[in-house]
Amino acid sequence: MNRAATGRMKTRYDFRDNLVGFQAGDLVWLYNPPRRNGCCPKLSSDWEGPYTVVTRINDVVYRIRREPKRKMKIVHLSRLMKHNSSAVDVSDRDDQN
Repeated sequence: MNRAATGRMKTRYDFRDNLVGFQAGDLVWLYNPPRRNGCCPKLSSDWEGPYTVVTRINDVVYRIRREPKRKMKIVHLSRLMKHNSSAVDVSDRDDQN
């Protein structure tokens, strides 16, 4: 592979990379694709959440929790995405009929 192509790939990766990370208390989505027999993976959601960041273990590893009484998970930064607080979650939606 030539150096120009390698430089372009690095630039694209760095553009998408989250260098800042997350702070304790931030809401995030967790990438966790389900693998179930008999269920079409194309129609299932790969993102779970929102989770709350509990602590930052190091630059790329975080401890997150979905609810206060649930078990904490330790995950890599590449599996997290910032939660958009203006979006309506399916679990928070009330019937408006």
